Amino acid sequence: MDLIYHGGYCPVETPRIITGKYPKDFGTGFYCTEIKRQAIRWAQRYETPVVSIFVYKRNNKLQILHFETMTEEWLDFIVDCRSGKKHSFDIVIGSMANDQIYNYVTDFIDGNITREQFWVLAKFKIPTHQIAFCSKKALKCIKFIEYKEV
Repeated sequence: MDLIYHGGYCPVETPRIITGKYPKDFGTGFYCTEIKRQAIRWAQRYETPVVSIFVYKRNNKLQILHFETMTEEWLDFIVDCRSGKKHSFDIVIGSMANDQIYNYVTDFIDGNITREQFWVLAKFKIPTHQIAFCSKKALKCIKFIEYKEV
């Protein structure tokens, strides 16, 4: 079991699958991270920054896609998800396309840079972490512990 964190503007005691205004890296889901300082950064975008803390227990019966590093498959998956393509995974784990990487992904999608140029730009960035719970079954793997205002 691992601790994971969700940064936002209020405590999230009962997580839900959220469809946002803009497509996310790994599609529709409830997003967390194992990196506490990253969750704090997510939360600090809001007037009342709150980090909700959960225990995550992996369920190997679920469909889990785990990108160990930023790979061609990772990039293609993010491009598909941000283009609105649906997937059938319950949980997706991997690096987050942070603000700078997000711009490179957008430039790649728009055809402003090539795949090779993307990797030259992206390889100097510090990897991040995200775990997207994309189904109701996946949400059963996490249990709320507490929240902290940051």
